[in-house]
Amino acid sequence: MKIWRRMVLANGSIVTEFILLGLTDQPSLQMPLFLLFLLMYMITVLGNLTLLILIVLNAHLHTPMYFFLFNLSFVDLCYSSVITPKMMMNFILEKNLISYMGCMSQLYFFCFFIISECYVLMSMAYDRYVAICNPLLYNTAMSPRVCSYLMFGSYLMGFSDAMIHTGCMLRLTFCDGNTINHYFCDVLPLLQLSCTSTYVNETEIFIVGGKDIILPSVIIFVSYGFILSSILQIKSTVGRSKAFSTCSSHIIAVSLFFGSCGFMYLKPSSAVSIDHGKISSIFYTIVVPMLNPLIYSLRNKDVKIALRKILNRKKIFI
Repeated sequence: MKIWRRMVLANGSIVTEFILLGLTDQPSLQMPLFLLFLLMYMITVLGNLTLLILIVLNAHLHTPMYFFLFNLSFVDLCYSSVITPKMMMNFILEKNLISYMGCMSQLYFFCFFIISECYVLMSMAYDRYVAICNPLLYNTAMSPRVCSYLMFGSYLMGFSDAMIHTGCMLRLTFCDGNTINHYFCDVLPLLQLSCTSTYVNETEIFIVGGKDIILPSVIIFVSYGFILSSILQIKSTVGRSKAFSTCSSHIIAVSLFFGSCGFMYLKPSSAVSIDHGKISSIFYTIVVPMLNPLIYSLRNKDVKIALRKILNRKKIFI
């Protein structure tokens, strides 16, 4: 019996399921928070699905910019769906259980989609930089082949880095507590439950996670720096203010996404308060996927025209 127990502790987890504590344990907040996040999730699904359908159905939106926006909406829709429905169960169930393999699967798909989003946003910033700063080279620099390579690279980075994060988590043993002080199976709360050394995991998170946050964010902000420099050269005051409004909203969305990710993952796990981490993670898991369709797409003139065409078609058929 002792030999078997040692083998289990050495070779695998003896935890078969986890309990997700969620955002709060205060009964008075459960229903208001459930309704709030249900509304936010519905807006996220409706906004991103609308954008996906509009881009597919309208040929004039088949351009590099909307190709990237299509992928951004797809990623936002997927990773918010990986997190939010399970999180909302915390508000209506006494005990929100998730199996060990379900937890590892949620971790993998969360990492895959959120890392892919980092590089999709980077590709979008590069696309806007070429369009505004080098318009004569745009058709060559952003050809269909280049756009496909950029998206393939984004998803490849998401796939490979998610495999690394999940693989490193699978090597740990969870032999005592199974209560995750979070609303989903995130990396840092899981590390705190491990009864084996997490040094390798923390090093891996700092290196791989740091690369996925710092590299895209630097390229994005450098690209927008050049874009803002070009905008300053616009003679028309109206055109300049409109361009500034668009760019500033993009920069705010990107800052919110990368800033909250950096706050969560670019510090040692011992320095991160899980309660503060839960608040920070709401921004990149729930708020940003809801705002992205509004900030990047639904304010665009082309999207409004496409939406009007779809609505007019429906009126004709009715």
